[in-house]
Amino acid sequence: MPTAIAVTGADMALPPQDERTVPAVVLKDLDRQPLDQALAALQQLIDQCGHVIVVCSQVVAPGVERRLHTIRSLLESDRIALFRPDLPPLGLAVLARQLRQLASCDLSPGVLASAGRLLTHYIHAGAVLGSVTKLDRVPVGLKSHAKSWVPGSQFGVIAHPEPQLVRIGPEASLSGPEFATSMLVAKGQLQTDWVANTLAPAWNVQGLREAPLPAESAAWWGTAKLVEFCTFLPDLSVLYQLVTSVRQSSCHWCGIDVIGDRCVFCSATSPLEQHQLTTG
Repeated sequence: MPTAIAVTGADMALPPQDERTVPAVVLKDLDRQPLDQALAALQQLIDQCGHVIVVCSQVVAPGVERRLHTIRSLLESDRIALFRPDLPPLGLAVLARQLRQLASCDLSPGVLASAGRLLTHYIHAGAVLGSVTKLDRVPVGLKSHAKSWVPGSQFGVIAHPEPQLVRIGPEASLSGPEFATSMLVAKGQLQTDWVANTLAPAWNVQGLREAPLPAESAAWWGTAKLVEFCTFLPDLSVLYQLVTSVRQSSCHWCGIDVIGDRCVFCSATSPLEQHQLTTG
């Protein structure tokens, strides 16, 4: 069985990108079910798949986050990785699907978990917002706040990889990826075709599809009046080549193979990284 890729809601389990994409494990209502039931479900998942990577949003309900840490602690298991990158919900769902694609390959659990940190660099995630008055994920100037009160104002925002914010108009533009990507769009309570008609052509997007808006998007962006979008690398062969081109090493604490300077399963950093932190 491949390493399990788990998400905390059904709306974060996007349809398969290709025929090899493994299904997502949906940890539904994790904070509402009895603890012993949640423990048994995660233990069974570990027994079946060996390792579990839980991809979790930064705005997930506090009860869900607490339950995940409780389960991991009670099981005393380094086989559960809690991965919470600072991506908007749609971008996070895309990343979870990329890990599901890679889970079908011959990657060890530690390398697969580490791949999540690598692939975030190739995701451009943003939204068109009807208001930025409650946006706290991207720096917003006083002028933009003032314009946000003007009826009909709309703003193009990039949250990742680098923050950007523009008021949408004839000359508005956002810097995008310098490589071929596909785009996913999720519509909330905002009427606009700017993403499909202006942004996607400007970014030379190779394919555009729509998806339901994740339930956590309104909380992340500070408004329900939005259209969320995300560009990503869709091809499994490209993803696999990116991951396998990075040098692998063994975690000095738990011994699992990883790429990069941090083990996602036990959270240990490499001795070199620790030395730099203490001497820097």
